[in-house]
Amino acid sequence: MTGTRRRGARFRLALAGAATIAIAGPLLWLWQASLLPDTYSVMDMGYADYGGAPAHGLEHGLEHAAHMAAGSERSLTSFTADPDRKADVEVTLVARKQRFQLATGRSVEGYTLNGTSPGPAINATVGQLVQVRLVNESVPDGITLHWHGVDVPNSVDGVAGVTQDAVAMGGSFTYRFVADQAGTFWYHSHQVSHEQVRRGLLGALVVAPAPRPPAGTVDTVALLHLYDGARTINGREGDVHVEASPGARVRVRVINTENGQTSIWTGVPFRLVAVDGTDLNKPDPVRDLAISLTAGARADLEVTMPEDGSPVRIHIGGPTGLVLGRGPSGPPPVPRPAKTLDLLSYGAPAPIGFDADRPDRRFEYEIGRRPGFLDGRPGVWWTVNGRMFPDVPMFVVAEGDVVRMRISNQSGETHPMHLHGHHAVVLSRNGVPATGSPWWVDSLEVANGDSYEIAFVADNPGIWMDHCHNLPHAAEGLIAHLMYEGVTTPFTVGGEARNQPE
Repeated sequence: MTGTRRRGARFRLALAGAATIAIAGPLLWLWQASLLPDTYSVMDMGYADYGGAPAHGLEHGLEHAAHMAAGSERSLTSFTADPDRKADVEVTLVARKQRFQLATGRSVEGYTLNGTSPGPAINATVGQLVQVRLVNESVPDGITLHWHGVDVPNSVDGVAGVTQDAVAMGGSFTYRFVADQAGTFWYHSHQVSHEQVRRGLLGALVVAPAPRPPAGTVDTVALLHLYDGARTINGREGDVHVEASPGARVRVRVINTENGQTSIWTGVPFRLVAVDGTDLNKPDPVRDLAISLTAGARADLEVTMPEDGSPVRIHIGGPTGLVLGRGPSGPPPVPRPAKTLDLLSYGAPAPIGFDADRPDRRFEYEIGRRPGFLDGRPGVWWTVNGRMFPDVPMFVVAEGDVVRMRISNQSGETHPMHLHGHHAVVLSRNGVPATGSPWWVDSLEVANGDSYEIAFVADNPGIWMDHCHNLPHAAEGLIAHLMYEGVTTPFTVGGEARNQPE
């Protein structure tokens, strides 16, 4: 009996061991397969998606995409503004890690640019060449600057490990680009961005039209940011007062630098005159409607001040915001309207300059979520077309292509999607065609269950991020890239520069 018991015990032990191996073996393999190397190129990530165009070199992987077209290759460092042209606007920004105070006296541990956060607003006129010298005095992880919404040359897009190395302490980097589109934009770090943006490395960039607006027009920026939970406009808690005379026309440039969407509303008629730096065509006055502004996006409102001198309150995400008018007090808060302005049908149609119904490339960007390992960490992670980072698509295009992309979201959460280096026009939402003004975006809120069709012309060569601008989501793998045939990058994620774009 004793021998029989021992054999039975050994059998049960062996069976348990086999079961453990059967369960743990695949998990161990998945864990091992998810580990990222210490340094890698984004060109080595995932797989090439040619959008239905001939897949030259597809069987050999992404490295051959750089040798397509005429068989040549160009480093993205070659895409620059005219090096011999003198700058029209010159700015130096010194980045520091430090404790600073908001205007109300609240102390914040974070980062500053020239001693403040938000950093200095940069102002230019359309057509001017902007030159910004970034100096890293004391940001230990390094820093870059990305020009959010500005279609800059790829070499100055400011993405660590993709378009440049992060600027280490004691180092500097100079960005040069022509501000060829009037509008409201912003800048922020794209090195460890989910931390550095939240903690203060950001600022406004406004490009005025030429000629500038007539005298008597008030033009003001309202940059929304949270510091340790404190909601601020232009770095100030509570109301921000802007002087405006009776009858004056006021343009309010709202910039949402947060990771989630916010609402804008007011108690008087207004027009939404621009989205993401692009003017809308023939926008009508509206009232009793709110504007929903996604993360990273901008909305320009135009308000005509009442002739009786009454002040106007522009709510930005809550009871406080901008108070327009004269005097220290503003009107009482008004509740958020129940309805939201639908940009799919707002304004009047106008030509978009290309035929979106005859694209050269068609892409799918399907956002999902599933359990697995990301760089050895177990969790439930975002997916692109059913795959987890870094096994995600590289959308390959040729210069001059008309590109059509369907972005759909079945992940359970909303995602503000941001394509670098391009503006795209919204064609439809959930199959309903756009009928209003051309709705050009660089930051698009894709709610759970929604799908959008967008289109753009591939007219800015390079390698460009296409990611969620809820920056923690990007750090959790919701990233893909748009790559032009014949373009390469010498930069790598990780490595000696410790590049970490998200």
